[in-house]
Amino acid sequence: MKENFWETLEHFFALAPMEDVTDTVFRELVLRNSSGKNLKVLFTEFLSTDGFCHPIGRGKVIHRFNVNESEKLMLKNKDAIVVAQIWGTDPEKFYKTAKYINDYTGFSGVDINMGCPQKNIIKKGACSALINDPELAKEIICATAEASEVPVSVKTRIGFKNIETDRWIPHLLESPIKALTVHGRIQKQMSDGIANWDEIAKVVKLRDEINPFIKIIGNGDVTSVAEGKEKMKSYNVDGIMVGRGIFSDFWMFSEKQELGVHEKLRAINEHARLYHNTWSGNKPWQILKRFFKIYTYNLPQASQLRDAIMKTNNIDDLNLVLDDYQSKVVKNQ
Repeated sequence: MKENFWETLEHFFALAPMEDVTDTVFRELVLRNSSGKNLKVLFTEFLSTDGFCHPIGRGKVIHRFNVNESEKLMLKNKDAIVVAQIWGTDPEKFYKTAKYINDYTGFSGVDINMGCPQKNIIKKGACSALINDPELAKEIICATAEASEVPVSVKTRIGFKNIETDRWIPHLLESPIKALTVHGRIQKQMSDGIANWDEIAKVVKLRDEINPFIKIIGNGDVTSVAEGKEKMKSYNVDGIMVGRGIFSDFWMFSEKQELGVHEKLRAINEHARLYHNTWSGNKPWQILKRFFKIYTYNLPQASQLRDAIMKTNNIDDLNLVLDDYQSKVVKNQ
């Protein structure tokens, strides 16, 4: 077993696994715009163990494990690590996937998704549906831990249709995991309502009683480093995971108080260039467009700029839009 990096972390931040978001490009850019003092753990998009173990399916999902050389350098410079997240229902496939992670990737940990609330996923009995099947959940964890040479963790919720912290969480704390991320919502809520941090605090107390060596990471509605630090203090969690909050402030892990127009335009260009160089011909340009709202927020004539960017189909189109914006808008500021 390689070093359990979780043991070395205290009062840290993690970037949540998000489908079609936390690829190698996005992770690198978030790291590049962080101070390096807070953001310590980043997660891949979640990879299907069914797809990975299928002879044809593997080629369709393996891109989620891609790590650019430039990201590797950024991870080293920022003293951060990446954890591979996987999901499914078959313990044997978790075992095989974990073996691959050992032999062919440089990931520092394996995380099991037991929290995704999407209906098409839970219909398969996976992710948050495992809250209703704790025995299978344990089998999956044990199979992954048996195969893995890096620490295993789990990301989950406080319940399925109702809050079930007292029933569900002890099953996980009695398993061989090293860290547990808890999203303060039940599956039924999806992303609606307010995250219940009192239940996350209850998880911490259960951890203290059952297995005090497991790190507890709180997740839900954190939109700034200051807010995250306050929640760490108030609810006694070891770390904070940020998901959708990064979309309200892409630079939330930076120490900069305010960014200028040129810095934001440079960020758009950097993201598009790195995305093009990494995924051109393999991923559609359309995916990249979801990020442009982050960069254009509070820019002069932001709505017009967004409208123009949304009509682009490739990096050449984008460069024309940005050049036009700089010549007509920025120069007149």
